[in-house]
Amino acid sequence: MNSMDERSYKLKKIIKELHSLRGRHTELISIYIPKDYPIHEIGNLVSNEISLTQNVKSKAVRKNVIAALTKIQQHLKLYKKTPPNGLAIFCGNVSKSEGVADVKIWAIEPQDPLKNKLYWCDQKFELKHLEEMIEEKDVYGLIILDNGEATVGILKGKSIKAIRHLDSLVPGKTAKGGQSAARFGRVREGLKNDFYKKVAVTARAAFQNKKLKGILLGGPGPVKETFHEREYLQTDLQNMILGTRSIGYADEGGLKELVEKSMDLMEEASIKKEKELLQKFFTELKKGSGKVTYGMLSVISAIKKGAVGIILVNEDCEW
Repeated sequence: MNSMDERSYKLKKIIKELHSLRGRHTELISIYIPKDYPIHEIGNLVSNEISLTQNVKSKAVRKNVIAALTKIQQHLKLYKKTPPNGLAIFCGNVSKSEGVADVKIWAIEPQDPLKNKLYWCDQKFELKHLEEMIEEKDVYGLIILDNGEATVGILKGKSIKAIRHLDSLVPGKTAKGGQSAARFGRVREGLKNDFYKKVAVTARAAFQNKKLKGILLGGPGPVKETFHEREYLQTDLQNMILGTRSIGYADEGGLKELVEKSMDLMEEASIKKEKELLQKFFTELKKGSGKVTYGMLSVISAIKKGAVGIILVNEDCEW
């Protein structure tokens, strides 16, 4: 786990913890201090809020909010200036028992610069700006198609999601009803063209505002190459196509196969990095080389010996 992965992992755990907390009233305080913002001005803001809170009618709310603000005020004194990327502070009475105070504070120096100043008091903490930092950055558009159907989806980090499945009206290659081969061919080509246009429009809507790193195109036959070469996608999306891959199906099940066969096209995708690490782990485990270990106690022992280069941790691990 490199330093950035570790920071993201820790931030995810903190966000998960903060998400689970609720105040009995609007008494949980969230403060975001942008990078380069004078921290003494936040101190002044907190002092003003303490004065204003004196006018709150509810004795319990007044007591808890002032206790949280005072705790924040004291914590801010630890800083001579705002940290390089800013500072996020969350504080409030998180006790689950009525009439029992348990005022806690979390101060986070984020991995990415904070851009917005915020003071917020609610029954829950405002976490949107931190959640944006842990969103998967590797997002790819997925399109698979043949003449009978198409599926448009998204690869986001390690998650593959089908967004829309389309069935076409393109008939088979054999003419029916006594039509001449030439006339049937023209009708069929027209329906194919209409279907490809529909796939392009669907992809455009599905990929809007997704900040894609690229688009992967696949299918069981030559249709994917036709779709690519005739440039049915609008120019900005067309230029994002990383390549085409032959896969067995054009339904939702084909999305996973497309991703697996496009690993070489996504050198920076997290799903590729994770798969490579796991393959390396299982290869060494099968060899019995002694270079890998698993299980909490064995891993802790290896860490204490200074014998660890990489640690793989499941995101759902609560330890």
